[in-house]
Amino acid sequence: MSNPRGDDTPLAKGRPSRLAGPVLAGVLPKQPGTVVEKAAEVALSAGLELVLAFADVTNFPAAGDRDGHLAAQPIDPDGIDDDAAAISESLQSRIADQLRGTAVQWSFVTLAGEPARSLGRYAASINASMIVVGTKEHGLGPRFEGLVTGSVALHLAHRQNCPVLMVPLGRHDASRDQ
Repeated sequence: MSNPRGDDTPLAKGRPSRLAGPVLAGVLPKQPGTVVEKAAEVALSAGLELVLAFADVTNFPAAGDRDGHLAAQPIDPDGIDDDAAAISESLQSRIADQLRGTAVQWSFVTLAGEPARSLGRYAASINASMIVVGTKEHGLGPRFEGLVTGSVALHLAHRQNCPVLMVPLGRHDASRDQ
């Protein structure tokens, strides 16, 4: 049997290894369900657990907290955004509704801090097989936000040791590619 390059040289390590760690997916409150759907498909196909993570930017990881999950401190101790817990609970409830009736084993965590960094730290801490995130949505608002904050997907793709699956969000107009 030949490999995809068309020659008969063996793959680098002989045989491809099975994915072992969970699939980690970054999720947002108003994000289309496509990211959860694709992450669930990958996890179910590979027989892996799915971990869905929401990065709360109103908190930051406490000193000594390596994964941004266990000990977080609010950016504003007076609680300028008291809705953070409600947002996380609402998101988890929406995901539970979306995954109800599927065979995928899943869990939900709320991380602290900038999304790319917190997802990257958490992926390393759980030995994730891959990270699944959505791309920026199309339109002026998301485009401006991307100029200011950058893309979580691109930050992860450039700084992770595990694969990053970028799920396109919104419709792409191929006529604008010319």
